[in-house]
Amino acid sequence: MSPFQRIAIVIAGLLGASGVAAAAASSHAGAALLGPYALIALTHAPAILALALAPLPRLFDFSLAALLIGAVVFCGDLAARHFLGASPLPLLAPIGGLALIAGWLLVIVAGLFSRRS
Repeated sequence: MSPFQRIAIVIAGLLGASGVAAAAASSHAGAALLGPYALIALTHAPAILALALAPLPRLFDFSLAALLIGAVVFCGDLAARHFLGASPLPLLAPIGGLALIAGWLLVIVAGLFSRRS
């Protein structure tokens, strides 16, 4: 297993755990920003884990990287806004969202153009 795959697995675990915690906090404490955090974290953690563990062609690594970056940036921005009251940089959530969209589009490209070895 490559270091990149190990990092992806760790991040998937962190997203999954923090997503469950965010969902609980959103439900019980009414923390509005944590609902979208939970949604993104809990939907992308299994996708990241699957891409990291599956024996896929190398072209899928680009989609994995984009999904990793997008989920971390998006969730990080929402967490910063919740806990600090403001975002450290103004367009982090939209940039993270665009990276997530790019990651899913790269899944399509990799699926269409990859060859099994």
